[in-house]
Amino acid sequence: MKSALKIGSVLGIPIRLHITFLLILPIFAYVFAINPFPYGFQGVEPAATKYALSTLTAILLFASILLHELAHSYLAMRYGVKIESITLFLFGGVSSMEEMPRDPGQEAKMAFAGPLTSLIIGAVCLFVYGNIIAPNTALSENPVFLTIWIIGAMNIVLGIFNLLPAFPMDGGRVLRAFYARRMSYVKATQNAAAVGKFFAILMAIFGIFVGNLWFPLIALFIYVGASEEERSTQASITLENVLVKDIMTKDVVSVLSSMSVEELIHFMFEKKHMGYPVIEGGDLKGIVTFTDIQRVPTLDRLVTRVSEIMTRDVISVTPNAQASDVLKLVTSKNIGRVLVIENGSVVGVLSRTDLVRTLKLRSE
Repeated sequence: MKSALKIGSVLGIPIRLHITFLLILPIFAYVFAINPFPYGFQGVEPAATKYALSTLTAILLFASILLHELAHSYLAMRYGVKIESITLFLFGGVSSMEEMPRDPGQEAKMAFAGPLTSLIIGAVCLFVYGNIIAPNTALSENPVFLTIWIIGAMNIVLGIFNLLPAFPMDGGRVLRAFYARRMSYVKATQNAAAVGKFFAILMAIFGIFVGNLWFPLIALFIYVGASEEERSTQASITLENVLVKDIMTKDVVSVLSSMSVEELIHFMFEKKHMGYPVIEGGDLKGIVTFTDIQRVPTLDRLVTRVSEIMTRDVISVTPNAQASDVLKLVTSKNIGRVLVIENGSVVGVLSRTDLVRTLKLRSE
């Protein structure tokens, strides 16, 4: 996510804060500040102390959400899944994984690990507050320790909420794992997504009925997420066992780095492709696309060379790579094409259009 800021790493996993997290954090802090005991710090004085405790509680809440996601990620890594990052954003946290394990047992354990972590955190916090802090008058009257109770209660709610069978939430993934033991993975995903969409609709109706806009927003997130993952799973399964070399464009058209941008535009109109490898003397120097051209002002296109605008960090695959993996690559990197390289030479180009065409043909 380009709109996310990396703040560090845990277990080798980059931790990022999305811009929406920076917006929602003060809102949570404000909600804790205006809520009465025992759900907030409304009566705490002075105001500086009240808002400081509210901000601390909001930060600790999102820290516990991070632990929730780390539990997913740790188990995923145990099963050989690469975790690209964990991002905290508006509705919580998301672990960006290469691929969810197809083994139903592994997926169920991974999905359950997050809610279990939240429930454990909640239970420990509530136990400490109920058995150590509440019986002690001096401690219970200190608003600092109220943070422990709030974090405990919020984690219990978080754990239970995530166990709802609303795919792609954790409970929905457990449901898909259950279905996958009895039917194909695609069919299991479709059924789990249907249940998730049903829950999303009910949640939206409930939110509108009680006048709480959070429920429709979360419902929209669940509904869109279920639809996207359903399509993504269908595409991955459809492209399984299709190799890059079987669908790539083998007649590679390249350009020279000395070509002007104006010449490149005319070349694109002639060849009708939106991106080309830049090759000099048989060596790959980079790749240039129409997006690169758009960054050059019209008046500068006659004097600007391809070498000045091309991308030198080329994303490439081998001819024997799986087309399904390339689909994930172009989607995650938001690129239109990858170069196919074998023994240091460019032997083909595979575009997003090639992948979509193959999907349509195999779906038929």
